[in-house]
Amino acid sequence: VLDSQYGMYVWPCAVVLAQYLWAHRQSLPGKRVLEIGAGVSLPGVVAASCGAHVILSDSEELPQCLQRCRSSCLMNRLPHVPVLGLTWGRVSPELLSLAPIDIILGSDVFFDPKDFEDILTTIYFLLEKNPQAQFWTTYQVRSADWSIEALLYKWNLKSIHIPLHSFGADKENLASSSLPGRHTIEMMIISLAQSEGT
Repeated sequence: VLDSQYGMYVWPCAVVLAQYLWAHRQSLPGKRVLEIGAGVSLPGVVAASCGAHVILSDSEELPQCLQRCRSSCLMNRLPHVPVLGLTWGRVSPELLSLAPIDIILGSDVFFDPKDFEDILTTIYFLLEKNPQAQFWTTYQVRSADWSIEALLYKWNLKSIHIPLHSFGADKENLASSSLPGRHTIEMMIISLAQSEGT
């Protein structure tokens, strides 16, 4: 989805994650949702439109990304959705003071391998504070040796692969991209490997 007026491009991963949220919209009212690396915020906007209490976040070092989050909310008549600057890997006052959450969303945040550990550090911190929460994420497979398995193990996290066909997201027009090359989108749900005391 390209919005020339606002210069916003929605990546295929965001569309797939939004489709998963839509497929599970009955479970969203009242859920407390945080979207990380939100950018255009399509998944967060869909969750908020389905009745979730959403907080959008992007890097505090990228004011244009935070502005994009705010613009998306205004365009979708969601002016009350808070937008926070949260930088992956940094334990900031904003991160420390976050209210309890049920679901963390992230579409295509696993883009640059140098960020993977910072992302998972942040996710681990959030899941430790909210042991029943889950991280719902979609990502594009960009390399055959792309893997976060070792990092998940290191941070005591587990992942469940969600097949795209299970929520109608395997359609060519949904998960494909106008960008050249073949694009393989995957989805997984990450949670704590085991809660303390079990």
